[in-house]
Amino acid sequence: MTFKLVLGLVALTLTACATATDRGATARTGSAETRWPPIGQFVEVDGQRVHAWIEGSGPDLVLIHGASGNLRDFTFRLADRLTDRYRVIAFDRPGLGYTERASENYGGAFDTDAESPAVQADMLARAAAQLGVENPIVLGHSYGGAVAMAWGLEQDASALVVVSGATMPWPGDLGAQYAVLGSSVGGALLAPILSATAGEKRINEAVSSIFAPQAAPAGYLDYVGAGLTLRPASLRANARQVNTLRPHVVSMSERYPRLDLPVELVHGDEDEIVPLDVHSRRLVERLPNARLTVLDGIGHMPHQVAPDAIVAAIDRAASRAGVR
Repeated sequence: MTFKLVLGLVALTLTACATATDRGATARTGSAETRWPPIGQFVEVDGQRVHAWIEGSGPDLVLIHGASGNLRDFTFRLADRLTDRYRVIAFDRPGLGYTERASENYGGAFDTDAESPAVQADMLARAAAQLGVENPIVLGHSYGGAVAMAWGLEQDASALVVVSGATMPWPGDLGAQYAVLGSSVGGALLAPILSATAGEKRINEAVSSIFAPQAAPAGYLDYVGAGLTLRPASLRANARQVNTLRPHVVSMSERYPRLDLPVELVHGDEDEIVPLDVHSRRLVERLPNARLTVLDGIGHMPHQVAPDAIVAAIDRAASRAGVR
C-alpha cells in the first residue's frame, strides 16, 4: 500500500468527524494558553515572534528544548541552578510553545515543509542577538541537540552542551504517526482530532515513556504545559520537524569533524528515545574537542532526574571555553 493511499484512507475515515473536533481543538487551544501563559518576553525575527525566558547574570547560556516541548522544560528544575553565575536564555523553538514558525523568507513552503535545525538555530540566534547575547554556551536537549549542533556549525558560540541529543543518522524510520501528522492532509485532519481527544491517561503514558526508567518529578506535568504541544498547529509543526530531521543530521554529520568548539556530551545509558550508542557514542568520535559523560541507569531526561550532572557539564564547557 502506498503512502498516498494510506493518506487517502485516513482522509476518508477522518473527514466525517473533523468539523466537530475542530471546535474541541479550538477550545483546548484556548484552555491551554490560559493555563500555561507565556512566562518570558518576545522579540521579532522577520516579523515572527520568538518567546524567550531570561534570568541571571554572567556568561550567556542558551537553552534549547526537545521535540514536543517548550522552554518550561528548563525553567521547572534546571535554570534556577544556573542563574547565580550565568545569564540564562531559554527559548521556545519555532512552532512550539509561544514561538511562531519561521518566516517564509527562510525559504520553503512551510505548509508542507519543516524548519531545519539550521533554520531554527539561525532564527534563535537572531533573536538572541536582539537580547544582547554574544558567543553563548548553547545547550540542546534531544531534538534541541541537533539545533545546538547546527548553531555551532553556523553561528557564533563559545561552547556546546548536548544532552541526550539526536545528532547522528539512525537506522529505520519514525513510524506512521509522525509521517501522517507531518503531511498536509493527515496533519489538517488528524491534528485537530488528537488535540480534541487526547486524554489525561494518554498524556501521562507519553510522559512516563519519555522519562523511563525514572519517573517524572512531582509537579512536572502540571508545570510544563503538555497542552501547549497538543494545539493542532504545534502538533503539526512538531511532527514535521521530527519527520524531516534525519536528512539534516546526515548532512550535518559530515561537517562535524570541522567543529573545534569545546563540546560536552551527556547521555544516559538507559535512553531508549535517543539511544546512546546510536548518537553520542558515535558523535564523540567525530568531534575533535568533545567529551562524553555517560550516566549509568539514566533515561532520556537527565536534566530533570540528574540535574547536577548537567550543571557540571555546563561549568566544564564554560571553563574549557575560557568564559568562567
